[in-house]
Amino acid sequence: MRVRGRLSGGRRARVGAALGALLTGVVVPTVVLTAGAAVAAAVGAPVCQIRDDRLRELSGMVATDDGYVVINDGADDEARRRIFFLDQRCAVVRTVSYPSRPRDTEDLAVGRDGTVWVADIGDNDRSRTTVGVWRLAPGAEQPVLHRMTYPDRPHDAEALLLDADGQPMIITKGGSGTVFLYRPTTALRPGATTTLTLAGQVTLPTTTTSNPFSFLGRGVVTGAATAPDGRRVVLRSYADAFEYDVPDGDVVKALTSGTPRTTPLPDEPQGESITYSRDGESLLTVSESADQPPGTRPTILRYPATAETAPTTAPTGSTGPVSPTSVRPIAADTIGPGSRTWLLVAGVGTLLALLGLAGVLRWRHTGRR
Repeated sequence: MRVRGRLSGGRRARVGAALGALLTGVVVPTVVLTAGAAVAAAVGAPVCQIRDDRLRELSGMVATDDGYVVINDGADDEARRRIFFLDQRCAVVRTVSYPSRPRDTEDLAVGRDGTVWVADIGDNDRSRTTVGVWRLAPGAEQPVLHRMTYPDRPHDAEALLLDADGQPMIITKGGSGTVFLYRPTTALRPGATTTLTLAGQVTLPTTTTSNPFSFLGRGVVTGAATAPDGRRVVLRSYADAFEYDVPDGDVVKALTSGTPRTTPLPDEPQGESITYSRDGESLLTVSESADQPPGTRPTILRYPATAETAPTTAPTGSTGPVSPTSVRPIAADTIGPGSRTWLLVAGVGTLLALLGLAGVLRWRHTGRR
């Protein structure tokens, strides 16, 4: 979400991520390059390019029979605060405005009846008392807002799923590879605020996929989607897609006890959107282009959905519910060689050592004058 006059939370997060990438990707290149070499090269096949200048901060996408529906991250420009309908060649054919200003729209989901759900759940500063979902029924001229509140504390979130009953489920963004699932305790009603309940905890698999934010980009969830037949769901990070089987319709059970299949999404500029193709055979993604070189256009990419469980570098089984207050947003898993904390500490230590050496050399050079 952009904030006039200062860096937005999202931009601050990217600055922090860039620093993390600098420390782990430049200061200690041997560690990162060695790990990254294990990732097979994979490039998404371009589907179509979005050329409308209003669509530069894409944060959510769903595929429809006629094309796609997309939304921007929270934008100051009113022209960008809309639900955009695209044809199969990515041209805008219709827009729908909100009856009131959304706070931070981050993801989309589409029900089996064609209802479009917009997740207004972003909270970079973790200060919102309520979050919401906008429900746009087929043929409706405007979406209807349903407010929700967390039972514990505010969370930043960028991913939305629908359960077997068509009810929305929020997946927090996380930061350390652990994310939380929240769902409404009762049916949503316009004009009312529904309390959410903690439904489960998911630990993402550990990968080495290259992305602009280094290891930090692999430990967050930036989007989610449900397959058209409801038998699979996928979570994505800035680096990978994790696909879970849902054989009995229980999405929470699938996410908290299943082993996902991993599809690398390497080096997408800022990948926050994912959806299934209408035939369910492909995963489709799109990135923001706001911070890319002039002339860069968002491009929808297609990846084949995986058929077998891919090997990972750590156990992928997720754990059951625990109190989210015990997990810090950017906490690392362990301290020791190979852990995320170790990489960061090693990077900081190396950087400080280099700065100290530079200072000594400068002092010695000055002293000889």
